[in-house]
Amino acid sequence: MWGSRDRDRQTVDCIACDVSVPRTEAREYDKEGDRWERHGKEFEHLCKECYRGLCHQPRPGLEELLTDVERRTDRSEFLAAYVAAVDGDTDRAESGPGERGSE
Repeated sequence: MWGSRDRDRQTVDCIACDVSVPRTEAREYDKEGDRWERHGKEFEHLCKECYRGLCHQPRPGLEELLTDVERRTDRSEFLAAYVAAVDGDTDRAESGPGERGSE
């Protein structure tokens, strides 16, 4: 009912900083935003330090948007477009990395 006792002896990798930590020292992260619905899911993990740095405000639609963008681009294009969007540089976000000359 409560799961395997071996679960607590595992190590997991933090998806934010890539540090391996004991499972007992990590926090679960659910892309779908509902960590209480466990059926058929594999959870990712955050170390406690990275978890504390998260914004815990509701973010409806954000994970779906990021997953969709990530699926259509490679990692460097995704990160460049994200940084451009956050910085408000819509020209760079729309044209993609390396298409605007010397940046």
